[in-house]
Amino acid sequence: MWIKSLPSIIVFALCSFPLIAQISGGRTTYAFLRLPVSARISGLGGNLITVVDDDVNLAAANPALLNPAMHQQIAFNYGLISGGVDNGYVAFGQKIGNKGTTMHAGIQYTHYGDLQQTNEFFQVEGVFKANEYAMIAGIAHPVYDRLQLGANLKVISSQLGAYNSFGLAADLAAVYRDTAKRLTFSLVMRNTGMQLSTYSPGMNREPLPFDFQLGVSKRLKHLPFRFSLIYENLQRWNVLYNDPNQETGTLFLGDKPSKKSQIGLFTDNLFRHFVFNGELLIGARDNFRLRLGYNHRLRQELLVQGFGGLAGFSFGVGLKVNRFRIDISRSTYHVAGGQTQFSISTNFKEFRK
Repeated sequence: MWIKSLPSIIVFALCSFPLIAQISGGRTTYAFLRLPVSARISGLGGNLITVVDDDVNLAAANPALLNPAMHQQIAFNYGLISGGVDNGYVAFGQKIGNKGTTMHAGIQYTHYGDLQQTNEFFQVEGVFKANEYAMIAGIAHPVYDRLQLGANLKVISSQLGAYNSFGLAADLAAVYRDTAKRLTFSLVMRNTGMQLSTYSPGMNREPLPFDFQLGVSKRLKHLPFRFSLIYENLQRWNVLYNDPNQETGTLFLGDKPSKKSQIGLFTDNLFRHFVFNGELLIGARDNFRLRLGYNHRLRQELLVQGFGGLAGFSFGVGLKVNRFRIDISRSTYHVAGGQTQFSISTNFKEFRK
């Protein structure tokens, strides 16, 4: 009976966080929740909320993508970032009943390595560790033939040396899928919630990295290619960052002088909301995949003056070998480095054939 009440529960939850969800911007806690959890997502611009298939990793960002094809699917992901920082994600999917209801559970983590502990005079006094974790559980249920709703619950733990913090977050999502036209539309509210305990007594609670997203994907009829267009930060129009030290800048995929017209500022701000990606699917069962993504906001914020570079671009490849799907990606954040991510997944049903 509770499954039939899922749409009402989600609507109630959407109305329960109106004040918290309005806080957004660069100063948030638990920023690791924004990191892509898998190599596939990383290779597609760091965001993929619009594809419905058997990839259980996708439910970490959009729980409405959960479907029976993920039944008994298990995935392991590992990413290595410059400076000794690494992150990972482990996920498992399970179908419930015969009404299309699907659940998943996973653990996301980020390790920041050994950091030097200094005093106010910059004298080294030792080392400390910093780690963050999120335990994620979610469910999705089809309410109509083409519409599915889903929700995630995240229990967050953050340890920065001797300081600890705990938080609670939720993802609420809807997916509309037109299989005849090979179109998928997604609407996701990510990381709405609150910090339950602060790092130090007396501190004000910090906002979570809330993001309201809208996405669409289309698989071409006569070409094995699927593209996605995702609009981030729907809750906030102006996402420009004005750097007074910046002398040169770039507009969308091109160079432009730092003094911009109102049209240039409007266009730059508009494209900072978008993530563009495409996936070439080769083989009868899409066993070989090539990926490309572009995130204009990351490029503008992380581009170094005088260096074109590939900041904001990401690339990836996926291959299914026997019972295992293997993915690898490279995301360029800065001329100093980026992130390399690996993923391997399989389905327990494959071993019973």
